[in-house]
Amino acid sequence: MVSVKIEEGIALLTIERPEALNAINKEVMEALGVFFRENAGNRDIRGAIITGSGEKAFAAGADIKEFASLTAEEGSALSKKGQDVYFAIENFHAPVIAAVNGFALGGGCELAMACHMRIAGAKARFGQPEVNLGLLPGYGGTQRLASYIGRAKAIELLLTADMINADEALRLGLVNHVCEAGTEVATSRALLLKIAEKAPIAIDYILRCVHAGGEGYKMEYDLFGQCLVTDDAREGASAFVEKRKAQFKGS
Repeated sequence: MVSVKIEEGIALLTIERPEALNAINKEVMEALGVFFRENAGNRDIRGAIITGSGEKAFAAGADIKEFASLTAEEGSALSKKGQDVYFAIENFHAPVIAAVNGFALGGGCELAMACHMRIAGAKARFGQPEVNLGLLPGYGGTQRLASYIGRAKAIELLLTADMINADEALRLGLVNHVCEAGTEVATSRALLLKIAEKAPIAIDYILRCVHAGGEGYKMEYDLFGQCLVTDDAREGASAFVEKRKAQFKGS
């Protein structure tokens, strides 16, 4: 359901359900959770890309067929499990990019928002259409969408179920870059390889602070002190003084 390929320290995870527009079912969610939990802190992985197979969809929502017979308690447990997996992505030590190559709807949009950055192809479409089914987003969509594009616009999109295209997503701050359709993964990879030249520990700490919420300021000064005494920080200072490119080793 999710293929994994690692080259030059960059992991490419592809959701392989093109016949279902890469809808996120239990198997896909489990595979994503396994990868990001098992590789948390693995310094050999310097970045990850999540994308969908085919040309139509990144992930067109959750698999609605799995919801039909659930009780309220089972529904809450499903939502909590999905949130936990998406938190594992958000809290990953290395940057994760969603290479959005088509529809990113419902749980798929939530998956893209759980990634640290989003690269959208020209054909990408984003939306949270759960209200059309008498539901609300369950994998963090109400919270992350508001944090990225502001509360008022998020409420509008959540209540109308309107989709937005790649250019509108860029204007609203939901995506980082818009690229030509078909180049989403290559564009994401180039960005991750650029980041991979930086100090791995500093990157990890930056990601932690950005997602720390109200504790971010305290975490920042704590981690600044820890970062200051790393070999990478000393290498960075020496390289600056010696006017050469730093060679970071993640120590």
